[in-house]
Parts: sequence; structure tokens; C-alpha cells
Amino acid sequence: MVSVALLSNPKSTGNREILPKIKAFCDLRDDIMHCEVDRIDQIGDALRAIAAANPRVLVINGGDGTVQTTLTELYLGHYFGDAPPPLAVLPNGKTNLIALDLGADGDPLAALERIVELASGDLAGHVVERGLIALSEGDGAVRPVIGMFLGGAGLADTILYCRHKIYPLGLPNAISHILAAFAILFSLIPGLKGLVTLPRRHPMRISLIREGQVNLQLALLIVTTLEKLLFGGWSDGGLRGLKLMAVDSSPMALLRAVRASLAGRLGEKVLTGVHLERGDLIRIESERSSVILDGEEFTAQTGRPIVLRSTLPIPFLSLAT
Repeated sequence: MVSVALLSNPKSTGNREILPKIKAFCDLRDDIMHCEVDRIDQIGDALRAIAAANPRVLVINGGDGTVQTTLTELYLGHYFGDAPPPLAVLPNGKTNLIALDLGADGDPLAALERIVELASGDLAGHVVERGLIALSEGDGAVRPVIGMFLGGAGLADTILYCRHKIYPLGLPNAISHILAAFAILFSLIPGLKGLVTLPRRHPMRISLIREGQVNLQLALLIVTTLEKLLFGGWSDGGLRGLKLMAVDSSPMALLRAVRASLAGRLGEKVLTGVHLERGDLIRIESERSSVILDGEEFTAQTGRPIVLRSTLPIPFLSLAT
């Protein structure tokens, strides 16, 4: 009987080192179904085969693109009907935000061993629900893309800067992200802007249905369904829907947001320049502004807004509970 189905992308950067160890671990067990996909367009067929095996847990082993495509196929393809197995994500990407939110940190093989251990027992106390973000562009005629963390404004600029300028240096992910964080801070301080060249930032018009519209020049935009943000938590009572955090283009506003988040007090009181909202539908309009949904870039342009909708929650396996 298959208790764990593992979906791996061998071309993911993180798998170049760890995949042989993961394959050796899987070869020793008959309760693990290991599927490898060389291209993301093979993920649908892999999920169809996995659904036929009816595993207790589905595990994704790949980078941000693999996770996002799997979420999209899983949610829109209905391979498991209305009862998908709990989903787990190994910490094997550049940012690992989804894995971290589910308590998976450090060694991907150690995380997989823990998942297999949990799958052999009662899962009830380890299953949590998370909603997803459905992103549509323009008139929404094309099927949406599904994810869990969207970054915009200076955050999107910095992610792209990190991807194109810092990652090629071969530095550890943690150091790369620290350098990228300094880049966004320097870009806001007069006299230091020249140290880092980021794209020209256009104002965004953000609309939350029933909450009106606001035009903002932002340093940071986050929309997520995760419980943890980049710097820490958000105290909001665990309400469902899309969490939106927008920080004005000001060094002090950004520092207030980071400090409150690190202390676990974000959302406890109003902070000048920091906007926290909840919504089931968010519309982002701009002359030209990029956003990043779980590693993939999308652009809001004049007459072609980006629309974000919350979805019904699906089960995930938490290693932290």
C-alpha cells in the first residue's frame, strides 16, 4: 500500500545534490511511490497516476515553479475529486516559504523521513488547511494560476534582482536573501539609491472588493494565504481569505513593518505607512508593475489588471504540529 507519493523535478537546482539520496531512500521502501517529471507539462499525467494509487500524503520535491504548477494542476484538475490527500512540500527551493510555513526546514531528506513517519500513523493532528491564491490576468479568459505567496512593488523588483544578479554568484540562499533585503532598503534611502539599480517603480492601484480603492507608491506588497510572512508572523486570529500587506515607499515604514513582524506583533496596532487588509478578491492595476507569484513573474499593465481570488482551503501536512 502506498502511504506517500513523492513528485520530484530532477532539474530543480536543489535536487542536483539531494535527489540521489532521496531516490536511495525511496528504493528501500515499498510504501513510497516516487514519480519524476523532467518537464512541468508532465505534472498533470504524474498526478493522474498518483491519484490512482490513492496515497495518504502527496509530497512535492522541487523548486518554486514545480510547487506552483503542481498546486495549479491539483486544484484545477480535480484528480482526487473533492478529497485530495494532505500536501507536503520539501524545503528544496530558493525561498521555501510554503515549506517553512508547514514546519519543514533544513535538510529535505530529513523532512521526507519525518513525513513518511507521520504517514504511517494517525494524521488527524498534523493536517492543517490553507487557502490558495488564484491569479488571473486581464479579462481572466485563460485559466488562473494557483499559488500561495505573491510579492509586488519593491519586493518583486528585489526578487528579480536577486534572481538575475545575486543567485548567479553561487552564494548560499540565506546570504543572497540578506543582500537582496539590503538592496530594497538602499533603494529607498536618498543618497544610496545609486548603489543598487532597480527598475523604475510605478504607482499601483489596489482594490479590495467592498473596501474601495487606494493608489499607493509602495516599497513592499505581499498577498498570501500562509501563516508566516517573510520576516515573521501576522496576528490576525487565523482568519481565512487573502492577507494583504502594503508598505509605503519609506525607509521608516518598512522598518516598522519588519520590526513588528519579527516581534510577532504585526497587526496588533495601526502602524504609519503599513496597510494590512483581508479580502476574497484583490485587483492590482498599474501602468506597468511586476508581481511574483511563487517564483513566476506577472505584469499588471494599463487595461490589463491582475486579479487575485481566494479559493476554498485544501489540506496540508504540517511538521510543526
